[in-house]
Amino acid sequence: MQNTTIAHPPIVSPDEWLRERKQLLVEEKALTKQSDRVNAKRRRLPMVKLEKTYRFDGPNGQTSLLELFEGRRQLIVYHFMFDPAWEKGCTGCTGYVDALGDLSMLGDRNTTFVLISRAPLEKLEQYKAAHGWTLPWFSSFKSDFNYDFHVSQDKSIAPIQYNYRNQEELENRPGGSYFTKGESHGMSVFFRLDDTVFHTYSTYGRGVESLTDCYPLLDITPYGRQEDFEDSPPGWPQKPTYGG
Repeated sequence: MQNTTIAHPPIVSPDEWLRERKQLLVEEKALTKQSDRVNAKRRRLPMVKLEKTYRFDGPNGQTSLLELFEGRRQLIVYHFMFDPAWEKGCTGCTGYVDALGDLSMLGDRNTTFVLISRAPLEKLEQYKAAHGWTLPWFSSFKSDFNYDFHVSQDKSIAPIQYNYRNQEELENRPGGSYFTKGESHGMSVFFRLDDTVFHTYSTYGRGVESLTDCYPLLDITPYGRQEDFEDSPPGWPQKPTYGG
């Protein structure tokens, strides 16, 4: 007898379950193949040279965007929402960082991962210590970085834009006006050629929610996972997917 007081999936026989599971598997595999095609297109996106020299406050003093690469070729920045006036960081961003797994593979694949927020470094360091995090976290408090990458909104500094929509487009969307002021979150990717830095990719809103492990994070970089199953441009670094 089914318990009707608790919401639950339908109860069926093993044969019925297997039939429906196989039907869903067809759609799941199609989604994986579609994701592979999107990732291949992402690896072929052009990039834009950065003309500004951004400076950040870090635990070892002031540092440049170039120095954040730590000598690696690619840099992933998580734009963590932390307004200078706040005493605590965004709860959603906090949950995201809490969910991050071991990111050591990124370094092995020529990629550095950092957090950047607009709050002063002292607040970031206190919040980081309280949560037991070890990820590098830098303050963009004295730079235009957050405004130029559209995660802090102040039209006196830069035009309002979030998730590739301008102020009018945001205000015409249900709930969109929320993103026309203050802080928002996102992820940006940069590529280094010698001492020149280029912007290759940014994603916002729900585009960030699945990027909590090394492989999805590598998928948003120009080089991708660097494995030979990927459809990448000629000359991209690749190695056998299953060892070798």
